Amino acid sequence: MSLERCLSFSRAALRSVCFTKQHLQGCVHICLRRSSTMSQAATPILSVFPSRALVDEKFKVLVENLPPGCPVTIHSLHHSEDQDYWEAYGHYISDDRGKVSVSDDLSFGGTYTGKEPMGLLWSMRPVPGSRKGLRLRKMNVCTPMLMDISVYSRHEGFRDQAPLASVLIERWYMAPGVRRIDIRERGVRGTLFIPPGPGPFPGLLDMWGGGGGLLEYRSALLASRGYVALALEYFSPGELQTAELEFNYFETAFNIVKDHPQVMPDRVGIFGLSLGSIVTMALAVESRVVKPRCCVCISGNHCFPPGRTLAAVTGEVDMNYDKVRVDENNHHIWRDVGLAIMREPSSKLDMGKINCPILLVNGHDDQNWPTVESAEDITEMMRAAGKEHLLTRLEYPDTGHLIEPPFSPHFRATNFIVNLTKEKVIMLWGGQTKPHSDAQEDSWRRILTFLQQHLYCSPSPKAKL
Repeated sequence: MSLERCLSFSRAALRSVCFTKQHLQGCVHICLRRSSTMSQAATPILSVFPSRALVDEKFKVLVENLPPGCPVTIHSLHHSEDQDYWEAYGHYISDDRGKVSVSDDLSFGGTYTGKEPMGLLWSMRPVPGSRKGLRLRKMNVCTPMLMDISVYSRHEGFRDQAPLASVLIERWYMAPGVRRIDIRERGVRGTLFIPPGPGPFPGLLDMWGGGGGLLEYRSALLASRGYVALALEYFSPGELQTAELEFNYFETAFNIVKDHPQVMPDRVGIFGLSLGSIVTMALAVESRVVKPRCCVCISGNHCFPPGRTLAAVTGEVDMNYDKVRVDENNHHIWRDVGLAIMREPSSKLDMGKINCPILLVNGHDDQNWPTVESAEDITEMMRAAGKEHLLTRLEYPDTGHLIEPPFSPHFRATNFIVNLTKEKVIMLWGGQTKPHSDAQEDSWRRILTFLQQHLYCSPSPKAKL
């Protein structure tokens, strides 16, 4: 699909926030009269600072040299590695000096409203007419995510015209100087990221969820923040049912990080999301080899049945697969599967045996798994064992399962391959875009603080409920 065709998709609806429709129409008419002389006036100037930054850093977008009181649309566009287009946009009105600042001014409509400095990123969605169930993830972290930021005159019909000005920006997961090393040793598959500088650094074993494959972007970002991070691949997409990996695979991966000459061997933690969080908790509780300094678990649970293989975990899901619900959009909801598994005490880890600080990050609108209920059960177990002081919980309203690094788009429902049937379905993860995006920004800041406290510093751990 060409960029020109993408920009010509269906018109966006005008949504008013603080101004009445009549007021906005008046502004449009005023600006249209002025725009006829815009060619004789000063050319609008669009600036983005910084134009090159890490993905968790904020930017500022400023438009100058507009007519005062002029409706404009500021638009972002990204062409993904999967060859799909993603966009976001806000409708603004220039002030009496002919300026629009995305950081300071209100958006009156678009994919976000209100004062949202990073709305041009977190509200991104596939352009109209795209394939269903898409998820935007960076696979090649050695290159930046390129974003076209453009300003158009008017609100309605902005797609039908050429932009007044455009700027190309770069968003990076991997900071300058970070080293990327393929790991194929002792049977372990993954990618190691090492921060710039002589070290030594704290280390992290980083594990993703049930979608499988090798995902590097979070590890690259963690290395950019000062941690040697191993992005671990532990099964291929759609092959979880046959993944007979024993504990020693994960223990070996942990030790690869711990034994690296640029890692402080007594300051290695584990970071997991979804299925990766289950493995994280199992290692912290059951392993006699792995002694993590701390653990971060996003959208996880403590259901790890006897057998200690991934096939045992997926076997529990398969036995309760009849509990899967399908909503009116044909989206699959797995929450009831998790609730059924949690009712069986033998399927749960004894979290009272954990001996390191653990951070649980969950959303109250998680439609994939009962993660908040799991966190409550974990709290009771640790309290009964006198270890509640090791627990920190972060929970967010209207937030779903896929809690990503900040300013990532919100994915409420995406394509997923069911390991039992090999069927491709659309999985409902949950969340509402604005609160979910707020949760991603806040939780990342708190995760980095947690890691700083327990891997770089050594104060006594304190719980925050």
